Amino acid sequence: MTRFEEIEVGATLETAGRTVTGADVANFAGVSGDFNDLHTDAERMAESGFGGRIAHGALVFSISTGLLWQARRRPSHVVAFYGIDCLRFVAPVFLGDTVSATSEVVGKEPREYPTANGVVRREVTVSNQAGETVLSYEMLTLVE
Repeated sequence: MTRFEEIEVGATLETAGRTVTGADVANFAGVSGDFNDLHTDAERMAESGFGGRIAHGALVFSISTGLLWQARRRPSHVVAFYGIDCLRFVAPVFLGDTVSATSEVVGKEPREYPTANGVVRREVTVSNQAGETVLSYEMLTLVE
């Protein structure tokens, strides 16, 4: 990433993929306290409309932010995560699915902060290995 002044609307970033595992789901359930059967009960979910356990939406969101951070250009001039708008869980992510993210800068707004020069808005799409969108949102970051 570059400094706020150098960021261009329309700039894109694509991440590598990451496979969601049963260990990821179990660890996330332990950290979040969300032990919903959708995520933790294989027998019950085998008989559901999903046909198996699915990952927590918040886990998939967290994975996507990590993938975006790993794919950033260095040095990074992001000061802080500022917010999320329009978060939508579009399709389930199953254990064994591989997700990746793409982002596009869709706006920027100069602001005076002690440690940042503005807010950058990125439209993010998270897809599975089949190219199906599973999650979409707009991420806002404070940038130097």
